[in-house]
Amino acid sequence: MALKKHLRIVMAATECVPFAKTGGLADVVGALPRELAGLGHDVSVILPCYRSVGQSCKNPETTGIRLDVPLGNELVAGDVVRHVDEFGVAFYFIKNRAYYNRKNLYGTAKGDYEDNAERFIFFSRAVIGLINAVGEDVDILHCHDWQTGIIPALLRYGDGNTPALGNARTVFTIHNLAYQGKFRYYDLKMTGLPEECFTPEGLEFYGQMNLMKSGIVYSDAVTTVSRKYSREIQTRELGCGLEGVLANRDGSLYGILNGVDYGVWSPEGDALIAANYSAEDLSGKKKCRKDLLKTFKLNIPDKVPIIGVISRLAAQKGFDLISAQIENILETGAAFVLLGSGDRKYEELFRKIGRKHRRQTGIRIAFSEELAHKIEAGSDMFLMPSRYEPCGLNQMYSLRYGTIPIVRATGGLDDTIKNYDRQTGRGNGFKFSAYKPRPLIRTIKRAVELFADHKHWGRVVRNAMSEDFSWKASAKKYVKMYREVLKK
Repeated sequence: MALKKHLRIVMAATECVPFAKTGGLADVVGALPRELAGLGHDVSVILPCYRSVGQSCKNPETTGIRLDVPLGNELVAGDVVRHVDEFGVAFYFIKNRAYYNRKNLYGTAKGDYEDNAERFIFFSRAVIGLINAVGEDVDILHCHDWQTGIIPALLRYGDGNTPALGNARTVFTIHNLAYQGKFRYYDLKMTGLPEECFTPEGLEFYGQMNLMKSGIVYSDAVTTVSRKYSREIQTRELGCGLEGVLANRDGSLYGILNGVDYGVWSPEGDALIAANYSAEDLSGKKKCRKDLLKTFKLNIPDKVPIIGVISRLAAQKGFDLISAQIENILETGAAFVLLGSGDRKYEELFRKIGRKHRRQTGIRIAFSEELAHKIEAGSDMFLMPSRYEPCGLNQMYSLRYGTIPIVRATGGLDDTIKNYDRQTGRGNGFKFSAYKPRPLIRTIKRAVELFADHKHWGRVVRNAMSEDFSWKASAKKYVKMYREVLKK
């Protein structure tokens, strides 16, 4: 059978910029469909209609579609509205005020919402109902993270009449394996799945229903957001208990690196920074550095590098290392600026560090899109010593801004950063392997020493800014993978 030139692709996800975001998943689902549409494919995205959707999409189109979704012995209603963007991507939003009209997407500071199983099983079954209501045949149903992990199982076992999905293949993307969507066995009845799927070979996980495992087991292909991470999650260290399940899928497990939206993250056109600049004319970067220091009320000489950090404050991101070694980091002579929020213990610790080292550090416990851009443009180096990092985006943003990454060699950080070599003049940053204090400090010292060498520092900055991690290349890899799946 000849493959179709243009594919019909439907994505099911629970985050997408600009409608709803807690992390990198939203950036992927916001950018990838546009690139796929630009390659000539028909792309739709299905999302829950959160409260935040109404703030970013003022006048969605009423579709007239009303879904009656079976949850156990009940039918739960959901209405559907639609928005088509300037790229031709259709976004469908499934409305249910009881489930989605909340301040946050998944929970509060006290923990996850208690009804998350019900909320996302409803969404998953509604996705299938909506596709059939629209009535157009689908080639690829691309599901993202645990919240949609039950969809491949529903299709495998037949969730009602699914003519529009009769020839579809399912692709499941793992954005972060640590978050798996584990719920009580009792919640299985809401899915409509038979008892036979609740086994160690199915979606059972130590007596619980695991929606991430469901996506891995029942989809036609599994992808991760970097090549290195696809290998790491097959090990005991980073497999989160699913390493054996993933190893069994090795023949249909793909690692495709996330891309960067250079329309948002590029110093040539960034409207949020003090001055625009490029690899050919770096004078604007000096103005951005000066603006960053003014923002944090710091007086740092030009010969002293600024290390920037923008992150969720959590152990996964390396903050146990950073917090334990902050005095040694500052002893290198570098200034240190941080923007982020997260675990309370790290928030309090860095507030204390900021008070103790007022002249050398700038600490902002918050999130600010504008300040994030100022840090990327005004810093000289960017620190990401993550314990694990499925892909990472900030290191790729930093490369484009000529802000040299210092990273641990894990996941997407290892895939994108190459150690600078003085002998060859090649490389775009600095990285270390062992998750230990000494390699971290040694690598930061190497970067600080190179900063004093204007010739070599200029070389590494030019190397960094010449890298291309745009979504266009990643989108082509997704299309290639889709076609391989359709052939099987």
